[in-house]
Amino acid sequence: MREKVTAIILAAGQGKRMKSNIQKQYISLGNKPIIVYALSTFSKCKEIDEIVVVVSPGDINYFKKEIIDKYNIEKVVTIVEGGKERYHSVYNALKYIDGNNNGYVLIHDGARPFVRKEEIKKCITSVKEYKACVLGVPSKDTIKKVEKEGFIEGTVDRKNLWLIQTPQGFSFELIKEAYVKFFEDSNTNITDDAMIVENYSDKKVKIVEGSYNNIKITTPEDLIFGEAILKHYI
Repeated sequence: MREKVTAIILAAGQGKRMKSNIQKQYISLGNKPIIVYALSTFSKCKEIDEIVVVVSPGDINYFKKEIIDKYNIEKVVTIVEGGKERYHSVYNALKYIDGNNNGYVLIHDGARPFVRKEEIKKCITSVKEYKACVLGVPSKDTIKKVEKEGFIEGTVDRKNLWLIQTPQGFSFELIKEAYVKFFEDSNTNITDDAMIVENYSDKKVKIVEGSYNNIKITTPEDLIFGEAILKHYI
């Protein structure tokens, strides 16, 4: 029996850096809300069995009507409310999946609209082999280490530096156990799911090369980049 692959799509961000009254996942890119692009891609990927979406508190009915139903998104089995921080939102989704899945989960930021099915498939292949993987791209920029006073301490060798993206894939049991340990520790200095696995398990995380187009829409200028990518993406 094939192990189930569940995608967790995070759409609960407030987008404070976007400086907009509209939550960033609902801002239009082209002629659709940003979140629709990633949802459609995961839904059309035959290797994905089901999708769990995490939205802001109070947004479940709106999301179902204005996103899922309006744009005919398939494979969404539930919509759950997120928490204060990203890791609370992921954990809420994992708790729903608990008991229903002994396979794999791919966790993706809904504000990354340009992920491709090929990259999703590469993550699935990798997570089945290594149990933990993340999508990323090599750094193209020179990286400097800076002291707290604002002076450069040195230059970091960029050959081993990667910019981390999503999706990030894990065996369900691995990521769930790591999250349980994380919350027991009350550590809040966490920026992504791979970091939780790095700190609360003995499993190494495999890097999977993605695309520089897989940007995260975070600030107003990202919308400009997104519109440019969109012209070549469709």
